[in-house]
Amino acid sequence: MDDYEHARPIADLIEKKRVTDADVLRLRRDVYGDGVVNREEARDIFALDHLVADKPESWREFFVEAIADYLVEQEAPRGYISSANAEWLIKAISHDGVVDYRTELELLIKAMERATSVPPFLAGFALEQIAIAVVEGKGALTRGRTLTPGKIGEDEVNLLRRILYAAGGDGNVAITRNEAEVLFRINDNTSEADNHLSWTELFTKAVAYSVMAASGYEVPSREEALRREEWLGDTSVNLGRFFSKMFAGSLGAHLDAIRLETGSEAYHGRRNAEQAGKRSSAEKIDVSEAKWLVDRIGRDGVLHENERELLEFLKRESPHIHPALQPLLEKVA
Repeated sequence: MDDYEHARPIADLIEKKRVTDADVLRLRRDVYGDGVVNREEARDIFALDHLVADKPESWREFFVEAIADYLVEQEAPRGYISSANAEWLIKAISHDGVVDYRTELELLIKAMERATSVPPFLAGFALEQIAIAVVEGKGALTRGRTLTPGKIGEDEVNLLRRILYAAGGDGNVAITRNEAEVLFRINDNTSEADNHLSWTELFTKAVAYSVMAASGYEVPSREEALRREEWLGDTSVNLGRFFSKMFAGSLGAHLDAIRLETGSEAYHGRRNAEQAGKRSSAEKIDVSEAKWLVDRIGRDGVLHENERELLEFLKRESPHIHPALQPLLEKVA
C-alpha cells in the first residue's frame, strides 16, 4: 500500500513518523469533509496505520470507523460487503493469512457487524483468526496481552460470538458448515484445558443448530440461539421468561415462547402449519450430517466434555437421529 504517492497530510505524517490527537482530528475533518470515504483515502489511511507506529488511542477509533464506512457505506453495493471488497480487506489487514494487529482485527469484526450481509469466506477468515491465536499462539490477540495457547478464555468466546452474530445478517440464520468446522478445530485443540464455561455453551449450541438447520429447519435467529445464559436473568419485557422457555424446552418451544410473549397466536399458528411438514424432516439428523459428526466427535479416541454436551443436546432436540450416530449416543446414555 506504500507504492504510490500519498496525499497530504498523510505523506507529511508518514515522514514525521508520529501521529497526535490533533492530527487525527484534522484527518477526520479532511476525510469526512465531503461526507464520504473514497478508495484513495482508504488506501492512505491504511498506509499511515502500517508505516507509523507512534499513534494515539484516538487513531484506532478513527481508523476503524473510516475504513468500515468505506467498505459498507461507500463501496457498492451499499450496506453489503461484496466479495471483491472482502478480498481487498483481507489482503490489506493480513500477512500469510494472519491478522497481526488488534486494531485491524477490530476493523474486520466491526465492518462485519455494520454490514447487512458479508461473504461466507470473510466470516470464516474472521473466525480463523481466533483459532490461530488460541491454537497456535499467533496473531493480533497475542499482542500486548496474556494468551495461553491451547486455552480459550472469555475474551475469545466473546469475539467468536460477535463474529457469528455479524455473519448472521440478511437472513443467514443457520451456522454454516465452515463456521462449525472452525469451532470444532478450536474445541479439538482445547479439549483438556481449563476453558471458560461460556465456550461449552457457544460450541454446543452453534454446532447443534448448524446440523439441525442443514435440511432447512427454521432455527431461532443466531442472536437468540447463541445468546449468553446471563440474559435469562433479565426480566425486562419478560425476556427472562421468554428465553427460559426457549432454552428449557425443544426447538419447537421457541415458537411457543414467541406466541406467549407477543400474543400473535393466529400468525404463528399459520406459520407453524406451513412449516410443519418441513420441520418434521429437517429436525432429523440425516446420513450426511451424521457422518460429518461421526468423523469429528471423538476423533482422537476420547469423547471429551464438550462433545458429550453436544450429543446430549442433540438427543434432547432431535428425536429422529440417523443410526450412524447411535454408538456415540450410547456413550452418553
